[in-house]
Amino acid sequence: MTVKISELMAKRVITAEPHHTVGRLRRIMERNRIHAVPVVGVNGEAVGIVTSADLARRVKDESPVSRIMSDDVIVVPAYNDASVAARIMRKRKIHHVVVTHEKKVVGIISSFDLLKLVEGRRFVAKNAPTASKRVQKT
Repeated sequence: MTVKISELMAKRVITAEPHHTVGRLRRIMERNRIHAVPVVGVNGEAVGIVTSADLARRVKDESPVSRIMSDDVIVVPAYNDASVAARIMRKRKIHHVVVTHEKKVVGIISSFDLLKLVEGRRFVAKNAPTASKRVQKT
């Protein structure tokens, strides 16, 4: 069974715009207990992402989000398999990928979402192999 990104992603994604202030975004992220916010352009397309690590930098609260956002935002279509998002995160060493549909932001998927998928699966440990008997040559 393959699981689609659309089944795992956070669908009620909070977004920011490049002109929003860092202070406003910091309060939103703290209030909602989230660690990443996609930054969108006028047509709802991803133009950047701000993470908790970006907020840790010393920047005035009055500064625009565009000053601290990563504009190398990684996006993945919602119809892809979750394994695609996992591969991207592992190879890029990131924890969040923005999910799009027809270039518009529709969600975000995190490494924790993928861990929930693994946690939900029941793994049954196979019996350990028994010690094989040695065949003696006569």
